[in-house]
Amino acid sequence: MGLIDPMLPRRGFLQSVAGVSLAGAAAADTGPESDRQYWLQILQKLTEPVLSNLAARTLRRNMPVECVTGNPAERRKYTHLEALGRLLAGIAPWLEANLPAGAEKDLQQKYAALAREAIRSAVEPDSPDHLNFSEGSQPLVDCGFLSQALLRAPNELWKKLDGATKQHLVAALLSSRVITPGFNNWLLFAASVEAALALAGERWDGMRLDYALRQHQQWYLGDGVYGDGPQFHWDYYNSYVIQPMLVDILRGMRDHQPASAGLLTETVQRARRYAVVQERLIAPDGSYPALGRSITYRTGAFQVLAQMALLGELSAPLRPAGVRSALTAVMHQSLDAPGTFDDKGWLTIGFHGHQPHMGETYISTGSLYLGSAVLLPLGLPPSDSFWTGAAENWTSRKLAAGLDPAALDHALTPR
Repeated sequence: MGLIDPMLPRRGFLQSVAGVSLAGAAAADTGPESDRQYWLQILQKLTEPVLSNLAARTLRRNMPVECVTGNPAERRKYTHLEALGRLLAGIAPWLEANLPAGAEKDLQQKYAALAREAIRSAVEPDSPDHLNFSEGSQPLVDCGFLSQALLRAPNELWKKLDGATKQHLVAALLSSRVITPGFNNWLLFAASVEAALALAGERWDGMRLDYALRQHQQWYLGDGVYGDGPQFHWDYYNSYVIQPMLVDILRGMRDHQPASAGLLTETVQRARRYAVVQERLIAPDGSYPALGRSITYRTGAFQVLAQMALLGELSAPLRPAGVRSALTAVMHQSLDAPGTFDDKGWLTIGFHGHQPHMGETYISTGSLYLGSAVLLPLGLPPSDSFWTGAAENWTSRKLAAGLDPAALDHALTPR
């Protein structure tokens, strides 16, 4: 099966892939090859409008700004950096992956070059698409996501930048320090920025980083779940932000803070448990509970499950091919729904299709690209067992069919 040519007109998008349909019925056509091809279709569909426009310095001009408040001028201050940081955080492992020669590698190299040019456009002071890294409070969030992308793809998204762009990017990240993070998951965005500065060889603020890590240890509630601040919320913020960012910060700081190695081991253990819970939330048809705020981030709700698959940290009884099958079903259910993308290929606000009323006041078009986090396992090469294993039923499908009646679940035993 060939990859989609991203330069094709959008109307021809579906027809351009032989044997793979983005219609909901295609969920039945699943297997090692068709699954990866479908995931790559989704990656291209999410990536193309954002990176191509920002690299061409036309993102502000061409990207729609949908928001529930009816005040797009306010969200326009932030939405473009949201789109860049969140998209890159999701596709970074694929950009960094060592792929064999062929069509997918060619596509990867194209998007890696576009990503670097997009970053250059975002941070270059004279660029018409120079983005806001310090005005208001929202930019701290997406500096955090952009920093997470650098941690996930240090070669492609940092080392290969030209010298001037590196300087501008560091200055942009440093400028976010004027923003005081909220006493909740926002502490991790500030810490993520410091970890990226450490990666860049810059002086990093140990207090901003250490405070976020220590505070989240106090907010750990047990059985693989953290509070979002002092209180627990029934939502997906453990997956949108808290656990993936804790893991990536600690992994990124291994050479700078060796004493944190034990904390990384414990954090991954908790994330492995949370991934087990996430897999059990996926219904037999790939749907999942519309629970809590920011549900319009769609597939971003399963970032922890995707991240544990990427890192080879899935706990029994989870198996890589079963997780692939479950996440593929989630993507079909969520991203194939009519209205999810507008007629120019941009994401729209909604949980299942276009549902603008489901967006909170802080949600706008750029916010939605956190859904790319489901794509983290594309950072595994096609030869990995995640991709080569035959399609498997996930837990809810096994139980619904009576195939695995003894699949009992157990809480994480405290250390």
